[in-house]
Amino acid sequence: MTSPLFSDRLLNWFDQHGRKDLPWQQQPSPYHVWLSEIMLQQTQVSTVIPYYHKFTERFTNIATLAQAPVDDVLALWTGLGYYARARNLHKAANTMVELHQGQMPSTLDELIALPGIGRSTAGAIMALAHHQHFSILDGNVKRVLARHSAIAGWPGNKHIENKLWLIAEQLLPQNRIANYIQAQMDLGATLCTRSKPNCTICPLNADCKAYLNGNPTDYPTAKPKKIIPTRQSHWIVAQASTGEILLEQRPSMGIWGGLWSFPELDSATDIDYTCSNRLSVNATNITSLKNIKHVFSHFKLEIYPHLIECEINNNYIAENKKLSWYKINDALLLGLPAPVKSLIESLQ
Repeated sequence: MTSPLFSDRLLNWFDQHGRKDLPWQQQPSPYHVWLSEIMLQQTQVSTVIPYYHKFTERFTNIATLAQAPVDDVLALWTGLGYYARARNLHKAANTMVELHQGQMPSTLDELIALPGIGRSTAGAIMALAHHQHFSILDGNVKRVLARHSAIAGWPGNKHIENKLWLIAEQLLPQNRIANYIQAQMDLGATLCTRSKPNCTICPLNADCKAYLNGNPTDYPTAKPKKIIPTRQSHWIVAQASTGEILLEQRPSMGIWGGLWSFPELDSATDIDYTCSNRLSVNATNITSLKNIKHVFSHFKLEIYPHLIECEINNNYIAENKKLSWYKINDALLLGLPAPVKSLIESLQ
């Protein structure tokens, strides 16, 4: 039986040990809560904070975000990863301008209808910004609840997730809902961590089934492992004698959607043909650069960059809107995948 004092113990702990100085806590408006929740998906707080500051300085509200070109949004997201989050932020901002007078909707269903907002993010906005009686179920909360109730199984399984949602809703207190939701997240981030949880000082250890059974790290059950395939890509790093580099904007859908990258091909044997026919680049020298390894959630990418020394062909580029020559300093202001940015910086 779950202790009726669960929320009281959690709130008492939060009052003494909870995080209260995070930048988005200083501006708990729906916009700032939404932005922080999206940025924090699969990303640590310490990584998010500098991105959050830059983003809110540039996009002060929903209207300024909607008005900006998506390239500007992606540029500020460079290095944060999971770029679909940034594209969905921009789409959702435009939807709110069109349908909600530039304001965040104030109901759960309207929030969930926006691009990139699921039930947990919507619940966080309702609880943290509007102080409404809604639960959340992010990674930290899933871990806390799975251990406290000894819920075996991978939370990505819909049946297990539904169990956790039911528990999360049953445990909601009547008062101090925003603090309670924050306390859940803080406990998972600081004490009830994935490995080496500090159970001895946890305020919930008196009736935490996983702790009492002596196996807290068995919960939640890890995602079933699968073999991660490896893909290969060859990049054409065309650099003019004057220093400019040739970049290509990727399709809006797929890996690194909408970001600027080097033209790529599957095989090094196609370099000459691609340079002369697709890119209209007359190579004067070709040098293989150091290989790059990049890991996504569902595959590993081995990148083979080839530095192509050449001259600029402006006539061709003018007819191809997805290709453009950039000075290196200007290129670094674009939305770039992390390995592309690192490679460009090495060319300076």
